[in-house]
Order: sequence, then structure tokens, then C-alpha cells
Amino acid sequence: MTETEPTDEPDEGSVVDRVRSHVSENRSGMVYDLVFAVVWVTLVSLLYDVAFASTPQWVLYMFLVAGIPAYFGFVVSLEMAKARR
Repeated sequence: MTETEPTDEPDEGSVVDRVRSHVSENRSGMVYDLVFAVVWVTLVSLLYDVAFASTPQWVLYMFLVAGIPAYFGFVVSLEMAKARR
């Protein structure tokens, strides 16, 4: 049987309390994620509507899927910038 580390949170907390605790611990990371997602989808939508207006819809989906490696590149570069400070 594997042992787990005890957590600071009690097991008998409401879901709202657990969500509130999680959000307060990860606030800045969640904000970065949200900002990246909004900027990426906006950029892709504008590119698809303006520059690639005559292309099939799967091009839009491919641009959106390209956001996954772009997100991880963003996170890695953000961590590197924080480490240099």
C-alpha cells in the first residue's frame, strides 16, 4: 500500500471551500492561463476571418490545436524569465 502525504486541508470541507482554497493558491497561474487562451483564440479567429477567409474550416481547427504547444512554450519561457530575476 502506498502512503500519501497528509494535506493541510481537512477531508470534510465543502466543495466550495476546496475550490476557493485551490483558486487562492493558484491565482496567478490561472490568470496567465486565461489570458493566454483569450489572446490565442482571438488571434486565431482574426487570422481565420481575415487572412485565411477562403480556406476550409479544418485550418481553423489546426490553428487552434497549434495553441497547445504554443501554450507550453509560453509557460516554459515565463518560468525561465522568473528564474532570471
